[in-house]
Order: sequence, then structure tokens, then C-alpha cells
Amino acid sequence: MNPSGRSPDIRKRCFAPVNNKRTRLLISGTLPGDKSLTVQEYYGNRENKFWDMVGTVIGADLRGMAYDARLATLLSHGIGLWDIVTEAHRQGSLDSNIKERNDNDLLGLLKRYPGIKALEFSGGTAGELGMKVLGARASAYQVVKLPSSSPAYTLSYVEKAMRWQAMQSIVADT
Repeated sequence: MNPSGRSPDIRKRCFAPVNNKRTRLLISGTLPGDKSLTVQEYYGNRENKFWDMVGTVIGADLRGMAYDARLATLLSHGIGLWDIVTEAHRQGSLDSNIKERNDNDLLGLLKRYPGIKALEFSGGTAGELGMKVLGARASAYQVVKLPSSSPAYTLSYVEKAMRWQAMQSIVADT
């Protein structure tokens, strides 16, 4: 932290993709927040509701599992994770503070894993950037833009969870 109590504007980097040949659905956020980067876990901020909402969709208590078990459970359900942004300058954790970003090779990943049939973007910025990367290829996938599971996005948990339930039909179809 700097003297103002705000985290410094430093170059931040995403995590490696979590997927395998069985992945049918890829969930993409923008870039891990500071708490996730500190603990080196996707959605590592304990106030983020990602693990609760996805757990409800697949019928598993993901929050109660160790991190490696969470990832293995996602993979066993055909769900992968990867963020849109490879690295960027960002003060704090808000997507609105992302500057000078480099994007991940989403199209390359989709080519390497042709079993991926659906993409879900968690949050408005991830959806906007992801759709730009996909371009005309977006029509080849079932694409859903979901509200961010982050505590910074002030939509109520109930409303977020209802929208994330759209994932159930995708998981069942993939």
C-alpha cells in the first residue's frame, strides 16, 4: 500500500487457464483482483460470490473445498476458467482502472480446445472485451454475459444468483 492507503498502480498478471480436453464451457472474468492475486487463486476474494453461485448451479459445495478440489470439480463438470486480460496496469481491483492491457489469446485457446461450445463472461468489462476478441466468431458459440460476482458490483446476491442460473442449461447442454 502507498501512503494514501490505496494499492499501487502496478502491472498485474492473470493466472494460467484452467481447462482440459473435456472443457465445454469457459468462464472468463477480466483480470484477478488484488485479493485473488495475493492468495494466487481465481476468485480468491472471500467476499466474491463466484464459488457459491457456480456451486449452486452444479450442485457442489465449492466454497467448502480446498482450492485444488474446486478446480478439479469444475473440470469434472466441463467448466474451465481463464481471464480476458493477460496483464495490465491497474490501481486496486476495479476493471475501470485497467490501463495499458494485453489480452490473452482467447481465439488460440478455443482452437486448441475445440470442445468448448459456450463462453460466459463474468462482468460487463469481460463481456465487452471478450466479444471484441471473438468478433464474428462469436456466433459459433453460445455466449452469455453474466453480472460480476465481485462485491464491487452492487447488484444483490439474489439477483446475481438468479442470472447465474442461466448457466444451468448451458452446463446441462455441454
